[in-house]
Amino acid sequence: MTDQNHPEPVDAPARPSGDRTIDFGAGGSAPFGGLSIVGDGAPEATPLAGGPSVAVADGAPVETKVLIIGSGPAGLTAAIYAARANLEPVVVAGSAPGGQLMLTSEIENFPGFPEGIDGPELMNRFRAQAERFGTRFYDLDVDRVDLSTRPFRVWARGQEFVGQSVILATGASALWLNLESEQRLRGRGVSACATCDGFFFRDKEIAVVGGGDSAMEEANYLTRFASKVHLLHRRDGFRASKIMIDRTYANPKIEVHPNTVVAEVLGDAFMDGLRLRDARDGSERTVPMEGLFIAIGHRPNTEVFRDWLETDEQGYLTAHEHTASRIAGVFIAGDVADHRYRQAITAAGDGARAAIDAERWLEAEGIAEHATQTAW
Repeated sequence: MTDQNHPEPVDAPARPSGDRTIDFGAGGSAPFGGLSIVGDGAPEATPLAGGPSVAVADGAPVETKVLIIGSGPAGLTAAIYAARANLEPVVVAGSAPGGQLMLTSEIENFPGFPEGIDGPELMNRFRAQAERFGTRFYDLDVDRVDLSTRPFRVWARGQEFVGQSVILATGASALWLNLESEQRLRGRGVSACATCDGFFFRDKEIAVVGGGDSAMEEANYLTRFASKVHLLHRRDGFRASKIMIDRTYANPKIEVHPNTVVAEVLGDAFMDGLRLRDARDGSERTVPMEGLFIAIGHRPNTEVFRDWLETDEQGYLTAHEHTASRIAGVFIAGDVADHRYRQAITAAGDGARAAIDAERWLEAEGIAEHATQTAW
C-alpha cells in the first residue's frame, strides 16, 4: 500500500466497461456464455450515457457528502438516489467494478427486461444512469478506512477519499472449489446461484456440492427444474439441520453422495460430466452431468471494516436501525449484510434505502439541504 502521506496520482476514473475486454471463456453464475473482465484491447460494451471523466492530478483528497464503497446493484442504486438528491456522490468502485453481475451472462429475473439482459450490460446501465446525475467513479480497491471521526477517511491505492457520510456496499463473494476446470466452466454449466440459474437446467441431470442448509435448500429447489439432482458432500455427516437432511433424503429426485469429492469438472465448450473421488479410499469415477452448483457458502467482503463495525457470526455486517450501522453517518447496503436473499433486486432496494437514510441523516446534521419528494 502506498504511503498515505505521499499518495500516488490516480488517473481519470474508468467509464462503464471502458478499456476492459470480455472473455467468454471464464464464465459467471449463468450457465451459458459466462463473462469475465480480463484486461485491455477488445471492443467495450457501449454505455447508454455517462458523465465526463474526473482526474485527480495531484493526489489531493477527494471530498464528498456521500462516499459509496462498492459498485454492484446496491452501490450503484445508492449512487443514483444520492446524485438525484444533489449530494454529488463519489463511488470507490473496486478494481473489478460492477460486482458479481459482471460475471453473469444472462439475467431473466430483474424487472423491466422481459427478454433478459446480460449482467455487464445491466451494470453498465446502472452506472451510466448514476453518471448522468453527476456521480464520480474511481475504479480502485479500498486498502483501509478510518471511521473514528467525521469526516470519514478512506484510502484506495494511496488516494485519500473524505466523506461526510459513507455507504458500504461491497457485497459478498461465493466460495468455490478452486479447481481450474471449475473456473474455466463457470457460466458454462457451473454456477453458484440456484435461484438465478436453476431455470436453465430444466430436465437435466445436475449436481450440488455442499453439506449445509444452503446446499440442501438449493438441491430441493433445483428439483423444480432438473430431472435429477445429485448432492455431493466430502464428509459422511452433514452440517445441515435435521429437518433439511430429512427433507433432502425424502425427495425422490435427489440422490445423496456422502464422502464424495469433485476432482474435475469435465467439458470443453460446456460442462458435460464430473470426475468424482471417494474421500475414503481415493478411487475415482466419471459420471455424465450437465450442471454443477457450488453451495459451500459465501464470504462477505468486510475485511477492511471489521475493526470498526459489528459483524454477525458469519462475518456479515450488522445494521441496527434500517440501514444504519453503529457509527452515525455510516450506512450498510446489499449482500455485505444479506446472507438470506443475495439477489440483484434486493441489493438494489437496499441501495435506495441507504441513500435515503444517508440524505436524511445529512439533513439532520445540517450538512445537506432538504430534498424535495421529486428528487427520489
